Amino acid sequence: MHELLTPAETALADRTAIALGHPVRTLMENAGRAVARAVRARFTPCRTLVLCGPGNNGGDGYVAARLLARAGWPVAVAALSPPKGDAAEAAGHWRGPMVPFAPAEVARAGLVVDAVFGAGLTRDLDAAVIEVLRAARRVVAVDVPSGLDGATGQVRGFAPPAALTVTFFRVKPGHKLLPGRELCGETVLADIGLPAAVLETVRPRCWLNFPGLWHLPAPTAESHKYSRGHLTVLGGAAMTGAARLAAAGARRAGAGMVTIAAFGSANVYRTGDPGIIVSEDPLSALLQDPRRHAWVCGPGLGIEPARGALKVLLDRGRAVVVDADAITACAGSPEALRGAAVLTPHAGEFARVFGAPATNRIDAVRAAAAQTGAVVLLKGSDTIVAAPDGRVAINDTAPPALATAGAGDVLAGVIGGLLAQGMPAWEAACAGAWLHGRAAALLDEGLIAEDLAAALPRAFASARA
Repeated sequence: MHELLTPAETALADRTAIALGHPVRTLMENAGRAVARAVRARFTPCRTLVLCGPGNNGGDGYVAARLLARAGWPVAVAALSPPKGDAAEAAGHWRGPMVPFAPAEVARAGLVVDAVFGAGLTRDLDAAVIEVLRAARRVVAVDVPSGLDGATGQVRGFAPPAALTVTFFRVKPGHKLLPGRELCGETVLADIGLPAAVLETVRPRCWLNFPGLWHLPAPTAESHKYSRGHLTVLGGAAMTGAARLAAAGARRAGAGMVTIAAFGSANVYRTGDPGIIVSEDPLSALLQDPRRHAWVCGPGLGIEPARGALKVLLDRGRAVVVDADAITACAGSPEALRGAAVLTPHAGEFARVFGAPATNRIDAVRAAAAQTGAVVLLKGSDTIVAAPDGRVAINDTAPPALATAGAGDVLAGVIGGLLAQGMPAWEAACAGAWLHGRAAALLDEGLIAEDLAAALPRAFASARA
């Protein structure tokens, strides 16, 4: 269940399920039961207040309140406003106490079930609702914490941090994108009876990144170093460590040969790993070899050298991972990146080229991919990978320890190494992000970028398991 559905797509899934004979009242009953079951599994009975909005999210809350009370929990309900539509039927079965929708009632509760608004909220919360939610000490959210945009992970004015979030059928992008991921706490995905067949109508275009989205190259008995691909990394004269890190990542990713094309610092590069080829030949000479199809351009290269080299590589139709200085060299000129295979900007580099993304970062990365024709990987703790055809993956394997200098250079090398072995660009970028994060997670605290390449074999083993 790795598809990520936006609120609009989830609503379409619900409508499709209803048309297939799954009544709303049944789905609502199942959702409320899932919330009650998750609460009982994680908490001991205590004074519980269920905050219910007027829509279906509130309807789920009325069901959960009824089932918790039946199990012996001391439960009360506070309604923001009278229930509407299908939620009114669920509310009609609640026979327990009703209390005011007020901060004082929330403050008295040991547990608050937030069923006020679901993931489809498209406006900021009212001040009165915020005041009530702020008073909660421990929150279980139904679908998402109220105020969290399920499509973007952004907060609409305020959203209470939840200890537990129970969502249904499929996880939403807002559960995985920051700050939503942190606000949701533990996220439980519950099956409420929607058939998987509804996905044929919804046709999702966003996934949580995982090994099933891509398949790693597998050497055979007939493989040799040339058949496993030759990656060339452009190496700058000053920040020589960046190219060396990229080359190490590419080698551990399985590239049969890796060359650093040195821009004036060949002797420095020759003091590095003995398995890396170092060349002082001009770019024009290296491009005569058709086996040099995959390149990494940018890490530590310098802006002006990167600008010139990138144009030559793209004009010659090479598969280029564009990173760091090569991205900055195209500031304000995204058209200069057309023809690249993969772009790997961090947030600042992305803003220099494409402008700062608005609240919907998925849409911004999709637009950048469509504009350039390249796969765009926006780096971060919630890395977003978008293909020009609109496919998107969100990667959540990156631990905070990856926030260290040089980690991005290793990632560019891993992706380049996978490209050299023939992986399509989107799959190579998704796999590279997953493996990079997994390698970091396998290491102890105190990791530095130099550690990552050595941990990649264990990350590959995890992906193949």
